[in-house]
Amino acid sequence: MIELIKEDIGCVFERDPAAHSIWEVVLVYPGFHAIVAHRVSHVLWKKGFTLMARWLAHLSRWVTGIEIHPGAVIGKRFFIDHGMGVVIGETTVIGDDCTLYHGVTLGGISWNKGKRHPTLCDGVVVGAGAKILGPIEIGENARVGSNSVVLKPVGSDATVVGIPAHTVGGKTERKKIADKMGFDAYGTTANSPDPVAYAINHMLDHIQVMDKQMLEMKCAMKAAGMECKYEELPDLKGCELDKE
Repeated sequence: MIELIKEDIGCVFERDPAAHSIWEVVLVYPGFHAIVAHRVSHVLWKKGFTLMARWLAHLSRWVTGIEIHPGAVIGKRFFIDHGMGVVIGETTVIGDDCTLYHGVTLGGISWNKGKRHPTLCDGVVVGAGAKILGPIEIGENARVGSNSVVLKPVGSDATVVGIPAHTVGGKTERKKIADKMGFDAYGTTANSPDPVAYAINHMLDHIQVMDKQMLEMKCAMKAAGMECKYEELPDLKGCELDKE
């Protein structure tokens, strides 16, 4: 337990440049307070003292604004930055070196007992306001962008954004930031592509190629003596979205 707490303190300095001292982390970081309270309440939960465990979790929620069910399994070096509004459900499993920002929900979509909350593998970063719902797995080192709603499993090293969340990149797209910082703040970057814009751009490219082929066909038919009805087509200029 003591070693776990020491590692929880140490990881704050790796992921939050605003941290200046151990005493600052111990005294004024609500995310750290919530994690320590959970470490204790989880032990009580496993030993069968469920009411006491829930009472401690309730007290921690009142003090920190972070709700972690004592049944949740949380690995080493877990970091909650800012933390207000974080909700972690009973059957959630979180691996080592994971990071959550404020407003994150790891929730269930069923009232049935059993596994109903997400599993986060090692190294996952979940951006502010994101919702991960159901008994799905988020692969190692995956990134969930701010305000995303994740309803399906996410592969290792993938980055997902949107409602519902779509994969927008893998390890290559975020390698520079990951190498520099060790993690991606808020689970995404300013250069993350928009999956909807990406799809529309490809549809427009497809339509333009079809138009060119149809024009060639009309010219061939006219040369063969067959007349085609002419209709003015709307111009696609200006319709194309920015490509990043």
